[in-house]
Amino acid sequence: MKIHAADKSELMQVSKIERKGNDLVLKGKVYGTMPMTATLTPEEAKNFLKLMTPKLALFLLTMPFRKSKKD
Repeated sequence: MKIHAADKSELMQVSKIERKGNDLVLKGKVYGTMPMTATLTPEEAKNFLKLMTPKLALFLLTMPFRKSKKD
């Protein structure tokens, strides 16, 4: 999975997502070269849910079935 910046440059290539206790751990490379491990804690997941609106939740549920725009 790739995460891109607004200018379409690649920020991060996620190669693995795993569980470690109650945390979610993402492993990959930043800018294509620097290895990185990011951790999402339950507290941060709750903070994410506070930002969620019903409209955004519906979009996230349907996102895997949408096509990307070709700019």
